[in-house]
Amino acid sequence: MNKSAIEIFYRKLKNANPNPKGELNYVNPYTLLVAVVLSAQATDVSVNKATKNLFKIARTPDQMLDLGETNLKNHIKTIGLYNSKAKNIIKLSHMLKTKHGSIIPGDLESLQQLPGVGRKTANVVLNMAFGLPTIAVDTHVFRIANRTGLAAGNTPLEVEKKLEKITPNKFKYHAHHWLILHGR
Repeated sequence: MNKSAIEIFYRKLKNANPNPKGELNYVNPYTLLVAVVLSAQATDVSVNKATKNLFKIARTPDQMLDLGETNLKNHIKTIGLYNSKAKNIIKLSHMLKTKHGSIIPGDLESLQQLPGVGRKTANVVLNMAFGLPTIAVDTHVFRIANRTGLAAGNTPLEVEKKLEKITPNKFKYHAHHWLILHGR
């Protein structure tokens, strides 16, 4: 797409949904991080069902560590890959407590050092918890970017870099939400 077509594309997405929201339920940046980790290869609906009761008792790294891996598994066992996700959530909670004073770091590199947190998860957290204009590239964004010609690429990172470059600043904050929702 050329610059004019990109502007029109984003404007149409904005007109259809001026303030898009992520579909995961969360109560603070920590629960957002946990929910996004759980959402890998799972639907937001299934994650929201599993976290409904979990987030009533575990809203901080300390509370999650107190809950423990076995009890965490019982809460998330309806989600695929729950064993490895539970291990990662306990490990990331420990790392947050020991290295970050139980505060979610606000930079990509620090987030990606947490177990179970990849670039997409880090970008979602930076966007939704910190209000940064990041573009998280999941399967839906990758597919839409390639199919529309918006930002063709062979890898999610390649698509992300192209989207960051070609997306007008005024659309960046909501861009990944629009693209995800459009892709679904």
